[in-house]
This record gives sequence, structure tokens and C-alpha cells, in this order.
Amino acid sequence: MSMELEGSTTNGVGTDKEILYMLGGVAMIVFGAGLILSNPFIRRYMSQIGIGNLAQVAMPDVQRYLKMRAM
Repeated sequence: MSMELEGSTTNGVGTDKEILYMLGGVAMIVFGAGLILSNPFIRRYMSQIGIGNLAQVAMPDVQRYLKMRAM
């Protein structure tokens, strides 16, 4: 009986801990990407490739998706 109760209480704590670890990992990825993209050499390289235009191309699709989702 005590083992069953202990397992259910640690399960909730474990889930919270896992979510915090996951969010911390996402934050580190975003921070690392920001550090990489702040380098002037990489900015120049990205502008030559034309990745900045990707957001402009994808925006109509995102707007269409949001309209469909709101229905």
C-alpha cells in the first residue's frame, strides 16, 4: 500500500522535473542560436544564402493556417 502511494507522488514530481529540464534545454538552444547568429561573419553568410527571405515566403502559409485554426 505504501509503495503504491509513494509511486504516485514521485510520479508527479518527476514530471515537473522533466518539464523543467526540457524547458531549460530549449532555453539553452535558443541562447546558443542567438550567440551564433550574432556573429557578423555568420550574418553575412546567411544574407548571401537568402535565408532571411524564407520568413517572407512562409508568412502567407502561417496566416492561412491560423485562419483555419480559428474556425
